[in-house]
Amino acid sequence: MNAIRFVVDTLLELLALAFLLRLMFQWVRADFRDPYADAIVRVTNWLVLPLRRAVPPIRRIDTATVVAVVIAAAARTEVRLALDGIGRIDPATFLGLAATSLAVMVLRVYLFALLLYWFGSLVPAGAHAPGLGLVARVCEPLLGRIRRVIPPIGRVDFSMLWASIAILAALLLLHGA
Repeated sequence: MNAIRFVVDTLLELLALAFLLRLMFQWVRADFRDPYADAIVRVTNWLVLPLRRAVPPIRRIDTATVVAVVIAAAARTEVRLALDGIGRIDPATFLGLAATSLAVMVLRVYLFALLLYWFGSLVPAGAHAPGLGLVARVCEPLLGRIRRVIPPIGRVDFSMLWASIAILAALLLLHGA
């Protein structure tokens, strides 16, 4: 049973992650010609495109993708509860579990993106690193806000360190909740 739970949970987490990445890429105005961003769009089109016919965008927010993220997070939470043998729970608790699960996923995405961004900084200038521009588009808004509060010291930028510490602290708080 543990193997089935692992496989099902992993597949649902990857699906929710794909929708979440699509939403994050839209928010940071990523270049969707990037092969990784294009792959995310292709993987998620099966749900987002039909939702766009029913859910109009609000200003620059693609509400269809937001709804798809919520559906994926709710489906993952529902299946996890079922696999754990937990029956129906009250809607407020369910929404809290789904929101916490989604928040943890967002924080993990940022932590992983920061790690990739740091590794990308080790690539020599002028070398081609596919997807690095996409990772930079995701990380720079967060790092820029941190740099405004804690500027680099000389030529050493500690914004990635502070962002990582804050994300890990938030993850600890969410796991304790």
